[in-house]
Amino acid sequence: MITKSLAHRIVLYLVVAQLAAFLLGWVFTLGLGMAGVELFATTWDELAKARAEKQVVASVAIGADGAAVLAPTTELRAELDRAPKMKIAAFDLQRRALAGSSPELVEVLRNLIGVSPTHTHFILPGDEESAPLGLMEQKWTPYGRFHIAVYGQKFRWDDLFDAWQREFRWLNIYVVMAVSLSTATAWFAMRRGLRPLRAVAEEAARVDMDSLDQRLTSSIVPTEITPLVGAMNEALERLDRGTQRQRRFTANAAHELRTPIAVLAARLDAPEEASFKIDLKRDAYRIKYIVEQLLATLRAGEQPTLLEETVDLGAVTRAVVDDAALLAIRDRRHIEFVGPSVVVDVRGNGAAITAVIGNLIDNALRAEPEGGEITVCVDDEAIISIIDHGPGVPEDEREMIFEPFWRKSEATPGAGLGLAIAKDLIAKLNGRIWLEETPGGGATFKLSFGRLGAAA
Repeated sequence: MITKSLAHRIVLYLVVAQLAAFLLGWVFTLGLGMAGVELFATTWDELAKARAEKQVVASVAIGADGAAVLAPTTELRAELDRAPKMKIAAFDLQRRALAGSSPELVEVLRNLIGVSPTHTHFILPGDEESAPLGLMEQKWTPYGRFHIAVYGQKFRWDDLFDAWQREFRWLNIYVVMAVSLSTATAWFAMRRGLRPLRAVAEEAARVDMDSLDQRLTSSIVPTEITPLVGAMNEALERLDRGTQRQRRFTANAAHELRTPIAVLAARLDAPEEASFKIDLKRDAYRIKYIVEQLLATLRAGEQPTLLEETVDLGAVTRAVVDDAALLAIRDRRHIEFVGPSVVVDVRGNGAAITAVIGNLIDNALRAEPEGGEITVCVDDEAIISIIDHGPGVPEDEREMIFEPFWRKSEATPGAGLGLAIAKDLIAKLNGRIWLEETPGGGATFKLSFGRLGAAA
């Protein structure tokens, strides 16, 4: 697997960008020259100088008398035929013209050889071109160093490559040093600049389920990385809160289950009590009730597809009311069901909705005074109302009652799980739960679901 180092990638991009900038700069300068801008003025034929020089260098040979001569190669002869006005010349280091050199070039350049120029651009007398048409410079050949001169060469498209090579050869030290130094500088800057990011990565590596309260240090990272570190800290904050809720939920659930189980065990030690069977059933129901609430919450969280069923809200609510009727009669209370006038279908999960409604009915039966009556109503707009006439809930406690294991006092019966689970399930069902005051006293819990449709 290839490691995608940010430092490596940025340095690579920098090198490529510099080489591309050099090439584009040369192309841009060439364009200015072709456009006739005085400082950069040039012609297409000038680009053929590099190729023409190479052809002349290849034509330097040793004659029969042992002296150097210009003996045009086949390639150079073909070029001279293609460009009839092209002239060539060569001079040795003693400033002597080689046989085969153009007499016109020799005549004009003889005086320039006296100052041993490294290179010079020139125009022959009588030419009206503004751009220099000729070039003379020292070149190495297989027989030593000579002054090579070319004039009047003609452009070919492959001369662009030769011209670029020539420019790079003149500037190669500058380009190589510039690229090398900037690469080293960029590498050093990236290594130094990424050091805070590595420190934050080490902090993140130390975070586990037992240290979710830790936060990454955002003050040491560059401003460009701060949003990422901030988002990670927010994610850790959400994860920490969720984990704390789960741990608190699990610990308290175990605690709440332990109490009814202990009571059940104590009852089994005294089977002679007259109310033994009734009490046993009540304890078993309470345990079953807590476990079913926990399972409903777990399943809804782990299998979201279970929340995509089509549920007849009226039928489900009636079934829960029927199951609760026996408990209501046993506790000397009454329960009334008022159904919708049409079939009310909602998107959700039957078991989860049953658990929510069962929670609220159980709360209402415990709050309702003995001999009283609770009402469970399902209207045509998919809103369920569970109405009791008990002590009600003070306005300042109406949000707290939905917190896990919240109870007004230790004397309050129940596990404190019901409303918290109901709120969690309703959220997963994309519904809403809220509390209103019952006219005349009491509490009215309402559930709202998104209705799918209705049938007559």
